[in-house]
Amino acid sequence: MKLEEIETVRDLRLKSYKEYEQLVSKEHWEVLKNTLISDNDLKNNAKIYVTELEGQIVGSIALFPPSIQAYDWSETVQEFPEIRMLSVDPSIRGKGIANALVQHCITISKEEKNAQIGLHTASFMKKALSLYERMGFERIPELDLEPMNDGIVVKAFKMNLKRDS
Repeated sequence: MKLEEIETVRDLRLKSYKEYEQLVSKEHWEVLKNTLISDNDLKNNAKIYVTELEGQIVGSIALFPPSIQAYDWSETVQEFPEIRMLSVDPSIRGKGIANALVQHCITISKEEKNAQIGLHTASFMKKALSLYERMGFERIPELDLEPMNDGIVVKAFKMNLKRDS
């Protein structure tokens, strides 16, 4: 991603996550929305990857490096890279874009010799949960977060990248 594309990526994130607004409280949505447009990814040296179709950005994902704070609202620091803010334009979902973006992050993490890769996704994001489980991510409940103390659990997942060695 080029730096001048960050606003397009943030707009895509908001468009992609908009369907969840009705599933959470107004306060929870504001926190989620602010996370999606935060500059946390830029100031923590996250890599942002995009998928383009006919010259338009239609998908994006952030890969935060290990040993940094991936979330504005949590002091948690993982010892492995963390996938964040996967988003695909709702009008073209179902074409494997999300899968390809996650796979790209797995490949990069392997190339960088990381032993594991992780992510968190909210309990109400059913399609994301299904995708991550299909791809082989395993639940790590002890790393779950509840950022708003409102009963909405952000579930932790991890994948071992050293299976072949």
